[in-house]
Amino acid sequence: MGPVAIVPAAGKGERFGGAKLTALLHGETVLDRTLASLLDGGISRVVVVVDPAAQLTAVVRLADPRVQTVVNDDPSRGMFSSIQAGLAVALGDPVLVIPGDMPFVRSATVVEVARACVRQRAIVVPVIGGRRGHPIAFPAGVQQAVLNAPSSSTLKQALAEAGVARIELPVDDAGVLRDVDVPADLVSGPPDGHLA
Repeated sequence: MGPVAIVPAAGKGERFGGAKLTALLHGETVLDRTLASLLDGGISRVVVVVDPAAQLTAVVRLADPRVQTVVNDDPSRGMFSSIQAGLAVALGDPVLVIPGDMPFVRSATVVEVARACVRQRAIVVPVIGGRRGHPIAFPAGVQQAVLNAPSSSTLKQALAEAGVARIELPVDDAGVLRDVDVPADLVSGPPDGHLA
């Protein structure tokens, strides 16, 4: 059983003006680039959690046999509800979580985070410049604790209560901090001047 990733992608993208995940970045959709970093980083299965009314036909990699789409019937409950919806069908170890609007993460970073999780059997959070980012990885044994957490919780809270050690993994990848909130984020430089 190889690594699996949960990609919450059910947000409305209101600050962006809508259709954020299908916006083009270097000729590919934002979500395609996020999926590419995971698939190229050795993730065996990716579960993308979408809104019931999602219009994602432009996202080419959703047709990849390694990618599964799951609908969050009520995404207004927040991102954690999407993570739980994805985890309910996810089979793999370790489990990585990365929002769909983080297309700048390097595939090599995905490899590093997954390997550190397997090696340490701990929750792994990539860190650059003292700031924590994504993807977050955790052993499959933590999955049930996250599923059992109240939907009003957050992933951070659920993982903190799982009773598993957490390690911060220093990385040289500013993409772990860089999401897309507004159109300018597609063209602006890396955060805090770190190397992209």
